[in-house]
Order: sequence, then structure tokens, then C-alpha cells
Amino acid sequence: MQPSQPPTPHIEHLNAPAFHALGLPFSEIVRAGDTLYLSGQMGTLPGTLQLAPGGLPAEARQALHNIRAALEAHGYSLAHVVKCTVMLADMADWPAFNAIYREFFTGTLPARSAFGHAALAMGGRVEIDVIAATRL
Repeated sequence: MQPSQPPTPHIEHLNAPAFHALGLPFSEIVRAGDTLYLSGQMGTLPGTLQLAPGGLPAEARQALHNIRAALEAHGYSLAHVVKCTVMLADMADWPAFNAIYREFFTGTLPARSAFGHAALAMGGRVEIDVIAATRL
């Protein structure tokens, strides 16, 4: 008797046209059931791979704007976010990042992890990935 195989999960890849045009080797968002997994967002200007000028404050705001825009392009919002993972090039930026983060997330905050990295892609100061629930 053959062991039964678990069912294959229904997975959907959600890529906004501007993201798709960048030709990056990953999906912007993957939906598995009622959960959205957003790829890490950096502080890049919309439709480009150019970092927002101004260091950590500008990059953090732009990364959070990018997350909000990616969610809204598919009918969701920051209110759907249940978990954030924050990667900082310098943990000394933690207090400044927290102040900016509070501009975007208020009330009940998502769960969050953060850690420092010796280097981030493109010389960035911050990268953020999030998990969101499609049903609140």
C-alpha cells in the first residue's frame, strides 16, 4: 500500500505590474490559504531599485510605504499585518526606526522581530518583511 501524500497547498503569487517589471527572482507576495507572505521590502523608490536618499529615516519610511502599497494593490492594508521582521544594517538605528514604525502602525501592533546585519542588499539600511492575515 502506498502512503498517502498530503494535499498540495493552494499557493498564489501576487505581483503588482511595477514589481513584475523589475524582473526580480522572487514574488512580491505569496498567498497560502488565509495568509500573505510579503517578500522583504527595502526603501527603494517605486518602480526602481534605487534607494530613497536620506539614509535610515528615508529608507524606513519608503520601505513601509512600499509594504502598504503592495498590500493595497491586492485589497489589503497595514491592519492585516500580524508579523514584521526588521533587518537593520546598524542596530544603533533601532530607536530611529521605532519612531518611524509608529507612524505606520498604531493601536494593536503586529508581533515583531528585529536583528542587525553586517550588510543588506544594495547597501540599504533597512529591510522589512511582513506576514498578513487575509481575514481579520
